[in-house]
Amino acid sequence: MSCKTIMVTGGGGFLGSFLCEKLLEQGNDVICVDNFYTGTKRNLLHLLSHPHFELLRHDISFPIYMQCDEIYNLACPASPIHYSRDPVQTVKTCVHGAINVLGLAKRLHIKILQASTSEVYGDPAFSPQNEEYWGNVNPIGVRSCYDEGKRCAETLFNCYRMQCHLPVKIIRIFNTYGPRMHPNDGRVVSNFILQALQDKDITLYGEGRQTRSFCYRDDLIDGMIRMMNTPDEITGPINLGNPEEFTIRELAEIVIELTNSKSKICYFPLPQDDPQQRKPDITKAKELLGWQPTVKLREGLLKTIEYFDTLLREDPEFAKQ
Repeated sequence: MSCKTIMVTGGGGFLGSFLCEKLLEQGNDVICVDNFYTGTKRNLLHLLSHPHFELLRHDISFPIYMQCDEIYNLACPASPIHYSRDPVQTVKTCVHGAINVLGLAKRLHIKILQASTSEVYGDPAFSPQNEEYWGNVNPIGVRSCYDEGKRCAETLFNCYRMQCHLPVKIIRIFNTYGPRMHPNDGRVVSNFILQALQDKDITLYGEGRQTRSFCYRDDLIDGMIRMMNTPDEITGPINLGNPEEFTIRELAEIVIELTNSKSKICYFPLPQDDPQQRKPDITKAKELLGWQPTVKLREGLLKTIEYFDTLLREDPEFAKQ
């Protein structure tokens, strides 16, 4: 396999840092671009001395100029706590960021992948969700800065494909978890694990009957790289996620069991626009990418629990950030 120079925006984040690592293992040169709004250099420390790794601190809502062979666009806050903190900047990152990386890809005429999200489906009217479903999204709700920002980014990518004949790839990522998740990003897996490890009450919103499908980090990154390596005519969007469905209460109970925690489950009102069901139809991923998840929930949770347990012991202050 020939060596490529690959740019990863949002490369300091949970998924971005692992993607950088995998691309380096495949013999590529990697340029990691991140403004560290939600990402952290901690995720990249083991890569900084790598001779084929370069780190650039930059906000992609501003233009960027460099030479590369491919672009993975992962830059954007991806949890409600982070994107609701600065909704205007979240929209700018989604929209202006997409325009800037697409402009770079157009100048170089290179492949570019957009990491979109299952949030484009909103609170879906049916399950599982396939790529033809247009979604049920509140355009002025508390989550709309992220949901609609990602939807607009998909539109931009498709427009550049049609008008500029740019080879684009779009994936829609469903709930993903694993080591290097931000400890305080408000997502259920990190929340439940940290609470359980400290024997704190597990905060569960609503009655816990809402469902999610949890995909382990390694599986997701494998699907993302497979998508980038498809022929130009395969553009997506393609769902990447684990179709095995669990209720939020089931997740809480499994985490308590695996951590041997004394935590009790406490119930709170359900947040606005929180989807009741989220499950991917991955038929296209199977047919076009030869991809499906292989890591079972308990196996992935044990690895994630080990990561957070180490984090709490080595740097308890970071876990409070």
